[in-house]
Amino acid sequence: MAMALALLPFLIFSAVQLQADFRDEAFARREMLRLAAERSVADQQGRVRSTAALLEVLALEGTGPGCAARLTALDARLRIYDGFARFGPDGVLLCGSEGAPAAGAWMDDLRAGRRVVAAPSAGAAPGVLIALRLERPLGAFDGATAVVMPLGELLPRRDIRSLPAGAEAALVSPDGRVLATTRADAFADMPEVSPPPAETGEAVVVERNGRVYVRASLIDRELHVLFSAPAPGLLSWARLNPIGAFLMPLAVWLAAFVAVMALSERFVIRWLDYLQRVAAIHARGRLSVRPVQADAAPTEIRTLARTLDDLAAGVTTRDQSLVKALEEKDALMREIHHRVKNNLQIISSLLSMQQRSVTDASAKAALGDTRQRISALALIYRTLYQAEDLGRADMKDFLDALVGQMVADQAGRGQVIESSVRSDSLIVDPDKLAPMALWLVEAVANAQKHAFTTGGTALAVRFRVDGQTSVLEVEDDGPGLTPSTASGVGRTLMAAFAKQLRGETEILAGPLGGALIRMTFVTPGAPSAPEPSGTV
Repeated sequence: MAMALALLPFLIFSAVQLQADFRDEAFARREMLRLAAERSVADQQGRVRSTAALLEVLALEGTGPGCAARLTALDARLRIYDGFARFGPDGVLLCGSEGAPAAGAWMDDLRAGRRVVAAPSAGAAPGVLIALRLERPLGAFDGATAVVMPLGELLPRRDIRSLPAGAEAALVSPDGRVLATTRADAFADMPEVSPPPAETGEAVVVERNGRVYVRASLIDRELHVLFSAPAPGLLSWARLNPIGAFLMPLAVWLAAFVAVMALSERFVIRWLDYLQRVAAIHARGRLSVRPVQADAAPTEIRTLARTLDDLAAGVTTRDQSLVKALEEKDALMREIHHRVKNNLQIISSLLSMQQRSVTDASAKAALGDTRQRISALALIYRTLYQAEDLGRADMKDFLDALVGQMVADQAGRGQVIESSVRSDSLIVDPDKLAPMALWLVEAVANAQKHAFTTGGTALAVRFRVDGQTSVLEVEDDGPGLTPSTASGVGRTLMAAFAKQLRGETEILAGPLGGALIRMTFVTPGAPSAPEPSGTV
């Protein structure tokens, strides 16, 4: 009784499987028809693309005196087309073969930027007009080349092997009107089949009135392909084979159940469970645990246990090697940053010595500006090798250090400046620090030249993050905006540095009466650190 109750779900499953087999057969038939439709559409779309390539070649021959003759001769050789035409940018027919199409609303689509347009032909024979946009060297619209392809040439073939027996094909307009068909009565009672969705372009399958219909887009917005095939009947193989579909699986399951339950528990399951527990311990990072109990297991389990043991040993060795390599790399990078900072400071010192020996005021100021820029770059490298993470720097700490350095330099010239820095904390990619530092140097240098030399004594630096954008401001209490403030090399350099950060610079009148220089740019966040991979 217990075994009968245990087998009851399988009996129910077998009965359900019979129905599922029938549904699978119907689904497979629909899928076969859908795939055949998509393959046929792909073939016909290839013909449309080939036609567009032909039109592109024809456009290269120009519209000279022999244009009409060439198009007529080509039309005579290529029987799959009904007429070629070359139009100017105003829609006027420049030359064409006999039966050439006339300009229509499709010209507007080409003017709007579409490269290839297909539209129903307005001629006597049903067909599809295919037109190619022509452009001048600078991209301006230069007319079109067009040709008419008969609907019969676009009608899908029925000799595809994957097509179900009795399948028929038709070309339909976007509103569902049948334009051409391989057999009219196959679509006499055709239900409404929705067009393929524009987002995905997948074919739409509908089953009605004992037939399966598949609609696919051949030329988007202009022409669709519709396939039809008989749906599988109620008396399918799944309903006519109860022994093979139900009784034989039941007998096989009963025999396998007895053998598998008796043998797998003893020779496989308990050992796999043991190895699974060991692997879970390894996944938590305890790679020193070894599956020693598996020495008493069957040969295959022992081999698997040795492989797991070797894998854990290999991962341990690899992790140790990677940790050592990363430590060496980190130390080397810090040493490189340190040496670069020292070299830049040496250059700054040399420039300072040179500045003191120069008597020309403009040359002395130029050397001073250059020295400040180099000192700002040196500060970047000092910030990096002193940071805990070499690839990330805090904007707040960097601005405090840079402004303090520049104010101290000003104090060394005999003028005391009252400075304030208000900054949001933001972890920044080091590649973005250089243009921000150089922009700030130019902005502070502007205050040194135009504000502090005329009695100004206050400098305010502000940095704030507003979501996707950030704002960096430098304000002084000098005489305000002057013609020299809004022009010059400094303004050009600030605009260039702002452009590197995908931002822009503004020079405004500040609330303190002086000048306010503001840079608004895309927030330069640092790349996220990679997640550590788990140990298996």
